[in-house]
Amino acid sequence: MRRAIGVSKTNPRHPFGAVIFDRVAGDVVAHGINQSGSNPVLHGEIDATNSYAAFGAAKWQRLVLYTTAEPCPMCMSAILWAGITTVVYGTSIPTLVQFGWNQIDIRAGEIVAKSHRPECELVGGILERECDMLFRSSLRGADKK
Repeated sequence: MRRAIGVSKTNPRHPFGAVIFDRVAGDVVAHGINQSGSNPVLHGEIDATNSYAAFGAAKWQRLVLYTTAEPCPMCMSAILWAGITTVVYGTSIPTLVQFGWNQIDIRAGEIVAKSHRPECELVGGILERECDMLFRSSLRGADKK
C-alpha cells in the first residue's frame, strides 16, 4: 500500500494510485495513476491494469491490486473481468463522498457480489489515515474523479 501511496503523489490533484503485486514472484509488476484529466476512464486501477496487460502477461489470478481508494464501479468491474483475485484499498467510497469527491455510490463489494467472480477478496481500510490525508489535502475545487 505504501507503494500505491507513493505513486498517487505524482498526481496530487487526483491521488488515486494503484500498484499490482504478483504474490508468486513477490514483486510489483505494474503501477498506475489517475489520468482522468486526459481520458475520463483512465483511473489508477485501469492505468495499472493496462500497464500489466501491455507485457502480454496472463497470470491475473496470482495478482493483488493495491489502491489508495476503494475502486469505483467501472474499475471494480475491470478488475473482475481481468481475473484479479484480491483488491486492497485505503479510503472508502463513503469517505471520498464525505470529502466532496464525485463518486458513483456503489461499493466495490456490491459489484463483486453481483459478478461472475464472487471469490474476489476485498480488503479495505489499509493505511486508511494516510490515504484519507491524500484526498482531504488534494486541491479543493479541482475536477474530481
